[in-house]
Amino acid sequence: MMVSSEAEFIEHRQCTACPSSDGLAVYSDGHGYCFACQTHFKEVDGVEAVENNVVSYTKPVEMYGTPQAITDRRISLETVRKYGVTLDSQKQYYPYYDKNNKLIGSKVRTVATKEFSTRGDMRHNLLFGQQLFNSGGRYVTVVEGELDALAAFEMLGSRYPVVSVSKGAGGAVKDFKKNLEWLEGFENVVICFDSDVAGQEAADKCAQVLSPNKAKIVNLSDFKDASDYLKNNRVRAFTAQWWEARAYRMTGVITLEDAWGDFIKRGTEEIIPFPESFGMLNSMLNGGIAAGEITVVGALTSVGKTTMVNEITYHFWKNTTKTIGCAFLEASNGEAVENLLTIHTGHNLSLEDRKNIDFDRLRSEIITDGRILLLDHNGAVDTDELFMKLRAMVKGNGCDVLIIDPLQAAVTSNSNETIDEFMDRLLKLAKETDASIIIVSHMRKPSMTNPHNVNEYDLKGSGSINQIAFNTILLSRDKMAEDEYARNSTQVQVVKCRRTGITGSAGWLYYNALTGRLERGEKPEVHEANTVEEF
Repeated sequence: MMVSSEAEFIEHRQCTACPSSDGLAVYSDGHGYCFACQTHFKEVDGVEAVENNVVSYTKPVEMYGTPQAITDRRISLETVRKYGVTLDSQKQYYPYYDKNNKLIGSKVRTVATKEFSTRGDMRHNLLFGQQLFNSGGRYVTVVEGELDALAAFEMLGSRYPVVSVSKGAGGAVKDFKKNLEWLEGFENVVICFDSDVAGQEAADKCAQVLSPNKAKIVNLSDFKDASDYLKNNRVRAFTAQWWEARAYRMTGVITLEDAWGDFIKRGTEEIIPFPESFGMLNSMLNGGIAAGEITVVGALTSVGKTTMVNEITYHFWKNTTKTIGCAFLEASNGEAVENLLTIHTGHNLSLEDRKNIDFDRLRSEIITDGRILLLDHNGAVDTDELFMKLRAMVKGNGCDVLIIDPLQAAVTSNSNETIDEFMDRLLKLAKETDASIIIVSHMRKPSMTNPHNVNEYDLKGSGSINQIAFNTILLSRDKMAEDEYARNSTQVQVVKCRRTGITGSAGWLYYNALTGRLERGEKPEVHEANTVEEF
């Protein structure tokens, strides 16, 4: 006969077929097997198998020993009797009850080895000591072990209910869920688990099971658990820490006091300015961009988004000590280098005779510096892989600024990740590392009636782009204008700035095709008037 793979082990008993005192293993389907004499029992006396392997004990659970004070732990006889604990020369027996207040099992602690075993059915039990207290009242304290329950009850003057989870930190959440209705009847559930990592993690998880503002967590700073406090006669220290139990707040929720340091830092963070040629952009953004911020630059196709971020990249390299990481996802590595060198030389290198270019000089002036890093990619980019590389550029390569051009190429149509999710990951990266992140975003097709009137709602992909952004800058240009100056003039608009709240036009930029650079411009109508006047 083989033991059923679906049957659950319940307990060890004395075998009726041999002298073994605990060789008989009893299983949830009613059968037994003695590992001493290798006898199989189809049915074990006192166990009735029912559906779903849930068993009903017809044989009463016996408690051994007598009530005695646990002197080595300073636990009085009164407390021991209160909880129904019994002792003999070698073991301590802690009773467990079901919802009908029927004794169904016990935990047995061997004093010499400090090991625990169980008797009876421990699957349908209440919290240890729960049967002693009605639900309701101001406080109930939940501890991690039976000895802790006795000790805490003793130290609190036997005034407040104290119970224990049945299987330590590992099974605490399950015990909380199983007895949630009873726990919720109290105004405050004080969780006093062990001070080790496992105990504190379990305390947080159990607190989350309870309704908001119900849980308080005790921080035991002197000893591991309540039992140790009583053993060392530190009753006052324990009660003080019990009364100082902190109200549980879910991770991510802080007080104003917790945020004070961030407030102080806010006024001192370094601001990285944009090029002076960008008109009023710096003054509208209170000097530029700061660490941990996401700035979005949005525009329609061929309006000058990439040219603008190339100018920004070069400006940061030339005028600061920052390291800049660039993910130019729609440009080859060669194009990216050429665009930056065009700005450096003031000559559009795509129009230059390459025989006239001093490659060695350019290489020594800008390339070997090492503060501009490019994301090496070919073809389609996997979103997860891309994010890992972006994170590596910041964490591993020390990039202070991260530029992504464009966002829509980072989250491809075959990706399981949405733009919302990707923006959220970027925000967490910015906050974690204090990196300044600049994102270029495409915009939806404009309306035929007014193709140059763009706003933040036209950003392509998701409303989260503008929502998560600290600054949002939009570019617009009349590419079909008859006048050459108008065709190459871009209006810069700030539609969002969390720091100042200032929005509106920041001025105009003119693209000089000969130099390949953006220059400070003016509104085409004004330029035309000035040109006529000068003439």
